[in-house]
Amino acid sequence: MTDTEYRVISDGRRLDVLLSEETGLSRSRVAALMEDSLCEACGKAIRKAGTRIPAGQEVILRVPAPREAIPQAEEIPLEILYEDADLAVVVKPRGMVVHPAAGHPDGTLVNALLAKLDTLGGIGGELRPGIVHRLDKDTSGLMLVAKNDETQAELSRMLKDREIEKHYRALAEGRMKEPEGEIDAPIDRSRKDRKKMAVDPEGRPAVTRWKVLEEGRDCTLLDVRILTGRTHQIRVHLKSIHHPVCGDPLYGFEKGAKVPCLMLHAYSLEFRHPRTGKKMTFQAPLPGDFLKGLKMNGIG
Repeated sequence: MTDTEYRVISDGRRLDVLLSEETGLSRSRVAALMEDSLCEACGKAIRKAGTRIPAGQEVILRVPAPREAIPQAEEIPLEILYEDADLAVVVKPRGMVVHPAAGHPDGTLVNALLAKLDTLGGIGGELRPGIVHRLDKDTSGLMLVAKNDETQAELSRMLKDREIEKHYRALAEGRMKEPEGEIDAPIDRSRKDRKKMAVDPEGRPAVTRWKVLEEGRDCTLLDVRILTGRTHQIRVHLKSIHHPVCGDPLYGFEKGAKVPCLMLHAYSLEFRHPRTGKKMTFQAPLPGDFLKGLKMNGIG
């Protein structure tokens, strides 16, 4: 099955109202699609349901084709650092997609989790059981997994309210002028390349804090903390200050540091258990390819 695309001419009304009437979809369904950046007008993604577009402008709404197959359990090696009745903390290897999607129907973290964990939660029938947050395919490191609906809802709230502290290790191009800093710049899908994200004044709020750990040959190892969880956030923010992540095929320098992989790793998680309130802290050591990249550039 293929995605459905609706093209509607604006009459100046709220887009959720207009698109609901023109497509037959409920306003809540339209709003959800807009939130997922599937509505476009005037050359940019429109996320807010109440947005009004000047009359006469074309509005495009894309509705993804429904997935018929339910993810199946697969015996895939996966490191589980912690597990109880409510949640698990796992280490996602580099190269693994988090959940099934177009082009990646199997071999994902979800497939591995279904085989490793006895129960997994899901919200609204979504095919992402237990997934609270995500990592890019080529980013390795720690991920939280919920094992029931109550925990999934609470962990999602904690993420939104910045009650889960996430730190990454990133090897960035060049030398930083300051020992630490903060990047507060909204992010949206790129207007020039829909496969990329970009800093955009009209995007969603995004905050990234970084601190220098060690300097190498024209590159710097950083501790990076994200206060929000936008797609490609660290990669886009570091590019915006002209220090992209080494080895980044989308946002990096064409002739940057020689490394074996994208030099980004989800290193630590700190949060309070949603049921017991106990403080939980986890770290995932840097994987071998990351350590190799550091050594190649005079670090470690």
